[in-house]
Amino acid sequence: MPTVAPLDLDGHCMAAAFLGDVPVFALASGMVHRLDHGTHAHELHDGLLTAARSQDGLSLLSGGEDGKVMRIDRDGTITEIRGPARKWVSVVASGPQGAVAWAEGRQATVRLADGTTRELTEDRTVEAIGFAPKGMRVALARYNGVSLHWVAGSARPVDLEWKGAHSAVTFSPDGRFVVTAMQENALHGWKIDGKPGDEPKHMRMTGYPAKIKSLSWSVKGRWLASSGAISAIVWPFSGKDGPMGKPPLELGLRSDTMVTCVACHPAEELVAIGFADGMVLAVRLADSREALLRRPGKGPISSLSWRADGRLLAFGSETGDCGVIDIAG
Repeated sequence: MPTVAPLDLDGHCMAAAFLGDVPVFALASGMVHRLDHGTHAHELHDGLLTAARSQDGLSLLSGGEDGKVMRIDRDGTITEIRGPARKWVSVVASGPQGAVAWAEGRQATVRLADGTTRELTEDRTVEAIGFAPKGMRVALARYNGVSLHWVAGSARPVDLEWKGAHSAVTFSPDGRFVVTAMQENALHGWKIDGKPGDEPKHMRMTGYPAKIKSLSWSVKGRWLASSGAISAIVWPFSGKDGPMGKPPLELGLRSDTMVTCVACHPAEELVAIGFADGMVLAVRLADSREALLRRPGKGPISSLSWRADGRLLAFGSETGDCGVIDIAG
């Protein structure tokens, strides 16, 4: 049976993550709590708006109402990447080779490991940033679509147009697809691996009763799990054209409670599903077999993150009801 080590914090948990073996919990207040031979509290922001784990899994990036962009390492070392500014930083993202990106209003900034920066300006507010799995390329989600920019060089960005507000963006692990979450309770995707000059193919993934706030790719990129319904909606991406013409899996169905967060296992085709009542399930994609990881708690699950070996799962909620689950018991 799984065992749960609870951690009761004060406020909305924006991100729960493992930095190496150290679980951390970033709160909207700007405090980050590390569990490393005791609980350690660090104040990173005067109001935290966004946080994302680095691609190497050893640090957490954050942006806040104070305009700062910060990094905290697993040992508690804090680095100020960008100092205080007037505009809020509501988007941060981690890229390959130590790259970091953030957005404020219509401008996105990409900072490389050597300290050089590239500024990218859109006509509308940048709502989300995603790095391509290979090459220094970023996707900027905005109203009416996504712009794909090469960070180096002067090549014109590729515009992926689709009317509506796009609030999240992700590349598939193989780089063949770009998928966004929309304000219109839908996902939209583009197939971008065609020949030069070809129009990207569109993928519409609709039917959600609520906004999609969580997306997670399976370990080999064959599936994309999403929140926003009374079950986790998991789309197939293994074929040439992704999910076009194929129905999704519906995992962890509960008739009265919405899925608020999803996190695919780092080694197995398994997804952790968090619900609005604080429950957490693990469901196997192959046969939909379920395992209860945590009973309902005090508030909606807002973040889920696996340790690299897939044995431990960190969770956070909107009420600060946090903790770590050992799935092996």
